[in-house]
Amino acid sequence: MGNNLHGGDYKNTSIRAINDAVHHSSLSLIRALDLGKAWVFIDVTVEVQEPEIVDVKAVKNSLLFEIVSVFVVKGGLNVLEDGGNDLAVIAAATVIVGAEVN
Repeated sequence: MGNNLHGGDYKNTSIRAINDAVHHSSLSLIRALDLGKAWVFIDVTVEVQEPEIVDVKAVKNSLLFEIVSVFVVKGGLNVLEDGGNDLAVIAAATVIVGAEVN
């Protein structure tokens, strides 16, 4: 899960959610198996209230692998604060990692 408490920044919130998911995963296993980034594929789904606002290219580029698919769907949560003058954005992300192994 990622959040942006002030300003409603969907791109950074999405990247934070992905980073959180990656840090709770087994991506280190890929290094341990010495697979190389060209053999790894990553499918990411990001959930936010306004999917069309997310900069998919920036989110994709935040992952340092060659084969990355990013899907953005409606979900997450928006919270208006300060009398409606400030938007907090909460995003959820799912990261699926696979590898071609011979």
